[in-house]
Amino acid sequence: MFHHITVLKEEATEGLRVKRDGIYVDCTLGGAGHSSLIASKLGEYGRLIALDQDDWALDNAKERLAPYADRVSLVKTNFRHLEETLRELAVPSKDGIPQVDGILFDLGVSSPQFDEGDRGFSYNYDAPLDMRMDQSASLTAAEIVNEWPEQEIARILFQYGEEKFSRRIARVIAERRTQKTIQTTGELVDIIKEGIPAAARRTGGHPAKRSFQALRIAVNDELGAFEEALHQAVRCLAPGGRVSVITFHSLEDRICKQILNSYVGKCTCPPDFPMCVCGGKGEMKLVNRKPIVPGEEELAQNPRARSAKLRVAEKI
Repeated sequence: MFHHITVLKEEATEGLRVKRDGIYVDCTLGGAGHSSLIASKLGEYGRLIALDQDDWALDNAKERLAPYADRVSLVKTNFRHLEETLRELAVPSKDGIPQVDGILFDLGVSSPQFDEGDRGFSYNYDAPLDMRMDQSASLTAAEIVNEWPEQEIARILFQYGEEKFSRRIARVIAERRTQKTIQTTGELVDIIKEGIPAAARRTGGHPAKRSFQALRIAVNDELGAFEEALHQAVRCLAPGGRVSVITFHSLEDRICKQILNSYVGKCTCPPDFPMCVCGGKGEMKLVNRKPIVPGEEELAQNPRARSAKLRVAEKI
């Protein structure tokens, strides 16, 4: 059973300003919460294209979205192939670039992926070191932990997990793997704890949280894929089209903010000019200057939503 609580469901969908006959893309199908709400707002000429690289999510979505099957296309792919996928689906284009009315990203890992221990995402279950979103991909967390150079492991723990004890943890990993191959999440948790001073282990949540996040991001190249996909999303939006992005940690939010801001023009006209004549309006405008965050009611129902931030921008 794929049970997942969708974060900022109403806010992210409202941000897209769904039109009955529009074309929309959910780049992160997951539990199909956002997709089902978008599809429910579409008429017979509307279309939703939903992407995911997880077979479990896609199988679940076939059932959940069955009432809207005539207007929904499910595609197994990484969202870094967004533009290519839209071309393959013969989405209407302008100057060779597919044009859609809205694109949504929800970058949180679906709850079932955390809660089902055999996927290796969680530090709360002893399972094989996997962490692949796409089970057909070759790179696993076990390969990184057992084969990558110590310095590279330290880099990803620091860069992707903001783990200040990254070098100490990487050193312990390198020492332990010479004695025995590190095969399970339980073994890795014990190693991470060994690399963190006792006083630091007693504060800031589970000591393995940051390292597991870093390994998951590295295994799936999440930040690289998101950066590529967001640039493609801006290209593929029709004028007036919108992108809604939900992030869950500072690295994702920083990338989102920087990329969207790079498309926002800076008008240099004197403030007393009645209209802009400098041409500095850019390609996008921010719908919300500050990110939208979950309210207290949502947080009470789903504490995992606490770090979520929603940014919305519109194509000019």
